Amino acid sequence: MPQYLLSVYQPQGTPPEPDALAAIMERVAKNEQEMKDAGVWLFSGGLEAQETATVVRATGGLRSDGTLANDDVLVTDGPFVEAKEYLGGLTIIECDDLDEALRWGRRTTLAIGLPIEVRPFYWAKS
Repeated sequence: MPQYLLSVYQPQGTPPEPDALAAIMERVAKNEQEMKDAGVWLFSGGLEAQETATVVRATGGLRSDGTLANDDVLVTDGPFVEAKEYLGGLTIIECDDLDEALRWGRRTTLAIGLPIEVRPFYWAKS
């Protein structure tokens, strides 16, 4: 059965007030429980702020045969790119098809109030 990533895009800026955040998290928990009850939920989690990210990047590039040119790795603090939104959380679900995954994406955006990107895993193509 295909698996899908539901990505939560968090805007930069001040987070919601505690009472508003509590209401959002209540809706999120309800949505997650409905996913579990439907048998589609595999995993979900929120991520720390983008400032906590560390990027690990191979610096040598690729040879024509697809192998790495060298073992040099650059480690830098912070996100890969500057953006107005960043990945704030994710859910992985297993559904019959994209239409079902999109229905869960719609429910998730209504629960959280933030944009949700629905994307199939590469190996999940039918």
